[in-house]
Amino acid sequence: MSADDFIPTVPTTGTIRLGQFLKLANLAESGANARELITDGEVSVDGEVETRRGRQLAPGMLVEVALPTGTIAARVG
Repeated sequence: MSADDFIPTVPTTGTIRLGQFLKLANLAESGANARELITDGEVSVDGEVETRRGRQLAPGMLVEVALPTGTIAARVG
């Protein structure tokens, strides 16, 4: 992913937990998939690997998921 790629902003109402956001933003197929991605260290928040599914996210934070096919990302709205 390059800096020129468009990163969607997913609307939320205030703060949201990381696991919930991954599903809402379609970065994970299910809650189980979100948990697996987080546990495997494939998820980063604002450039830092995050292993806590319950991490509270605030608007403006960037969430990235490293997949075998490439990195996908969304910004918390």
